[in-house]
Amino acid sequence: MRVVNNNFHALTHKNYRYFWFGQCVSLIGTWMQNIGQSWLVLTLTGSPLLLGLVGTIQFLPVTCFSLFAGALIDKFPKRNILIVTQTVSMFLALILSALVFTDTVKYGYILVLAFLLGLTNTFDMPTRQAFNIEIVGKEDLMNAIALNSTTFNLARIVGPAIGAGMMAYLGAGWCFLLNGLSFIAVIYGLLQIRTTPYVREKKKDTGLLKEIKDGIVYISKDRLLARTLLLVAVVGTMAYNFSVLIPVFTKDVLHMQEKTYGLMMSCLGAGSLLGALMMSFRSKKGPRLSVIIACCLLISVFLLLNGMAGSVYTFGLLLALQGFCNILFSTNCNSSLQIHSKEEYRARVMSVYSLVFAGSTPVGNLFAGYAADHYGANGAFFLCGLFCLIPCLIIIIAYRKKADEPEESAAA
Repeated sequence: MRVVNNNFHALTHKNYRYFWFGQCVSLIGTWMQNIGQSWLVLTLTGSPLLLGLVGTIQFLPVTCFSLFAGALIDKFPKRNILIVTQTVSMFLALILSALVFTDTVKYGYILVLAFLLGLTNTFDMPTRQAFNIEIVGKEDLMNAIALNSTTFNLARIVGPAIGAGMMAYLGAGWCFLLNGLSFIAVIYGLLQIRTTPYVREKKKDTGLLKEIKDGIVYISKDRLLARTLLLVAVVGTMAYNFSVLIPVFTKDVLHMQEKTYGLMMSCLGAGSLLGALMMSFRSKKGPRLSVIIACCLLISVFLLLNGMAGSVYTFGLLLALQGFCNILFSTNCNSSLQIHSKEEYRARVMSVYSLVFAGSTPVGNLFAGYAADHYGANGAFFLCGLFCLIPCLIIIIAYRKKADEPEESAAA
């Protein structure tokens, strides 16, 4: 029986429970690998710029191929795509662990594995976003997105804490091995899901490039979609470079080691978890334009303040506040895009979302690495905040018209 007055009502769907519980296990491993890889690269090279280059290479396929992925995804069952992408990700993690255990790991190998993982994520991310609505429906979509964020950010707290301990006492190889094994849980969950997939009817007179063009034209003509995606592009490029900036700040400014790095990542995750829980409680109210605007401005301000931080406690508190705003921003943007999109365009809209949210990371990581290399971690945080704030203000002012008000209520 469906539980109506339940803040976690997406969990009343059996298919979603399989998907969610698998993610609970797998994402802890993912965060262990994230901090393990960043610290490994920084240890091997000692260069913030080369660390930023890893992020650039990892997300470069998302930048280059997201639009093509979005046009292809709706032609196949999304569950099958996810099984393939998760299996490939598992093998890539196991290969990296084997390289570390055999003491044959090199910076070039990490770049190749990062590129292959990015290529896999190019199909995984938009598929995952569009799959949510198939297993919970529109009514519980925002709650499902909020619960996904809760899981992601709980893992962001637990994963770095475990990973930092593993690196300190056992070595980074164990982070990669356990991440590889954790994919078994999500693959098992996907195999148990039974749902009727949405597969777009193939048309003989339309090619891949025409479908991409149709999706972009559809977005450009819709003010809500266009404004939201522009804000996501700015925030995704300038605000989400923590994998580069936090380890450099920990090492060069705070003069701390692995445990403090793990703690700082956990602070970011704690704030994000609180934001995700808040969104799960308020998900029935739907996405709000006012929240999107307020959060993108606050995110910029917290980046500027991070550039002025000089102690572990101040830095940790600012990261927690940053994480809180990050989740409110991304959850409202994600929900607004999916709810507002027509079904035949949803995968293409979410592929553009993946492009501007994660596909912009190569530019952001390279910029953050370059800035940290030349101006230090404090200067890099400040520049990222400044280049996030100014474009967001321009977009908000440009789209500020009375016609926006009915759009917001329609999306909700």
